[in-house]
Amino acid sequence: MSRTSLPGTQRLKGLFSQTPTPLVPTRRVLSRGVRLVLMAVLFLVVIALAAGVRSIAGHQPVLAVLAGAVVVVGSLAAYAAVVRALEQRAVSELDLARAVPELRTGGAVGVGLFTVTLTLIAVFGTYGSGSGGSIGGMLAVLGMMAGVAVTEELLFRGVVFRLVEELTGTRIALALSAVLFGALHLVNEGATVWGALAIGIEGGLLTAAAYAATRSLWMPIGIHWGWNFASAGIFGTAVSGDDTTPVGLVRGVFSGPSAITGGDFGPEAGIFSVLVCSVATFLFLRTARRRGRLYDRGHFRAARGAVGTESTTS
Repeated sequence: MSRTSLPGTQRLKGLFSQTPTPLVPTRRVLSRGVRLVLMAVLFLVVIALAAGVRSIAGHQPVLAVLAGAVVVVGSLAAYAAVVRALEQRAVSELDLARAVPELRTGGAVGVGLFTVTLTLIAVFGTYGSGSGGSIGGMLAVLGMMAGVAVTEELLFRGVVFRLVEELTGTRIALALSAVLFGALHLVNEGATVWGALAIGIEGGLLTAAAYAATRSLWMPIGIHWGWNFASAGIFGTAVSGDDTTPVGLVRGVFSGPSAITGGDFGPEAGIFSVLVCSVATFLFLRTARRRGRLYDRGHFRAARGAVGTESTTS
């Protein structure tokens, strides 16, 4: 069957086309505040549905990978469709031409950051491996974490950070999106207030800074997936206090102070995770500043005025 005979595939690719979307005169673009609420609610529902799909797949490797693929494609398509409908623009933050290189780089960054963190934990505490790990478990984690990374980044960076930034500027958006990202993880079984705060600092700020530096969602998605996959899929440690994650390639075993190991929440609640990710966050923010991508509120007011002028003269 030729590619031209797959209209569904072509329609899906069309959602991510970077060709400028002409404004529809009869359709009013909703205010940023309204869009923020509508899209946040929508993607909270998407996250809940994705969790349901993952629970159906369970820890079976093939089903978990298939479920992850369904969640990834469905969530990306939903985001692109909603942005096109509500904002009447090309979805530049999901440019498919940038997907592979930025996912590859982001994934490597995520794996690298976690590996450095675990090395420090092993030096100042104790890390070992127990029985129960498998390649099948690693594949199940791969599929599961792909879906988690995509849905959470679409909500917290694609919706919350991006639209709050347009309302308040980059700095407030960084702080607010990080706090909300950490708060979401309080629902996990082994969650603690410190763990949620730590993950807001290390994960929320890091991925928001990566988005600010690149203005692309592929980089934070890659970092998020790489970190989680390394944590659970390769080294077999707890992720954000979630005890439903499959055992990966090995089962990690820690001993030592919880301030170092993170305790039941996992390494993300340890001080080394915060320190290592804070360094990476600083580097991304420095890159964003060098590229002129740290904005104040006035930047978006000026951009909105320019678009309005262009639309009235065209």
